[in-house]
Amino acid sequence: MTTSANRAARAMTAITIRVLDGADRGRVFENLTPPITIGREEGNTIQLNDERVSRFHVKIQEDNNRLVITDLESTNGTRVNNEEVKLRILHFGDMIQLGRSVLLFGSRDQIAQRLARLRSQEEERTGDAAQLQKLSSLDFELNWNEEADLQLTLQALEPPELPDRLTPGQAAQLAELLEYLHLRLRNLIAAARPEPQRSGYVLLEMRTWQGLLDLQARLAEYLRKVGEP
Repeated sequence: MTTSANRAARAMTAITIRVLDGADRGRVFENLTPPITIGREEGNTIQLNDERVSRFHVKIQEDNNRLVITDLESTNGTRVNNEEVKLRILHFGDMIQLGRSVLLFGSRDQIAQRLARLRSQEEERTGDAAQLQKLSSLDFELNWNEEADLQLTLQALEPPELPDRLTPGQAAQLAELLEYLHLRLRNLIAAARPEPQRSGYVLLEMRTWQGLLDLQARLAEYLRKVGEP
């Protein structure tokens, strides 16, 4: 099945949201169709008994065969996979955190199908099951840290798609932005040096380290501007 066909199939599939934690823990909301609103007030598609959830906290809607979650200027914010967001494309298996409530997007079958699709894509790309295992292990190692969990690793294994239906001007702007980030990262990476006394470590000058922090700050500004146009 092609990527576009996958997106179309997902758009036609009823949405399931399960509550993992919070006052409503254990509740399951099935057969939902977008747009979906989640909040504390009556009138939402999903009403949560959580005083830290805003009256109308988030909205999930379909756009170009994708499902997008938007924070409705909530008081305490919205997180997806532990990252604060204003708007974001949702994938089956994503965790949504609102106040003290943690929601899981997708049914068990939908999440299993996504995992199978990821595995199938890698098998098609490599044509070698043994090589797939090595690549998967490498992906895990590259994205592992002391606080890592399966959710974060899963997110890292599936890079986001480039936006489609861009005008020529928008495509040129996006290319210019990605080229800028690529050049800055290339120069910063080139400045790293192996640590002679400790195998497996590299040295960064303070100027290079500050350059990485500056790049992260710029990315944070871009994300904020995209989330609050």
